[in-house]
Amino acid sequence: MTVRVLVADDHEPFRGAARSVLAATHGFELVGEASSGEEAVDLVAELRPDLVLMDIKMPGLGGIGATRSIADAYPATTTVLLSTYREQDLPIHALSCGAIAYLHKSNLDAARCARCGHGVSPCRRGRGSRPGHACERRPRTRARA
Repeated sequence: MTVRVLVADDHEPFRGAARSVLAATHGFELVGEASSGEEAVDLVAELRPDLVLMDIKMPGLGGIGATRSIADAYPATTTVLLSTYREQDLPIHALSCGAIAYLHKSNLDAARCARCGHGVSPCRRGRGSRPGHACERRPRTRARA
């Protein structure tokens, strides 16, 4: 099974790095790139990827809003949030937008992409991810003091 991937990030150098990682990951095909949340939502409608690697902070509709829109309209598409935020610094809305996992951009590699791909079928947005199927960590709710 080939996992069809859309990369959404407003920085071309990161999209280029993601392209290289996906090319080196067996069973993955890059089907599109978006530089904004709006463009990501439009491309998901057009291309129907299995997996979206979504940057959190982008101009206009950011990754969190785009992920929420994709989760609502295209529940068969799995989204993984990407950013340079430390997990404890994630915006609170990142924890409930429908992504199955969060991956720090510096950790994007072939092995983690493969784990994301294994999460495509069994993991559906809003239901969380099964242990061993998330790329790195599943977004969690924060404890309130």
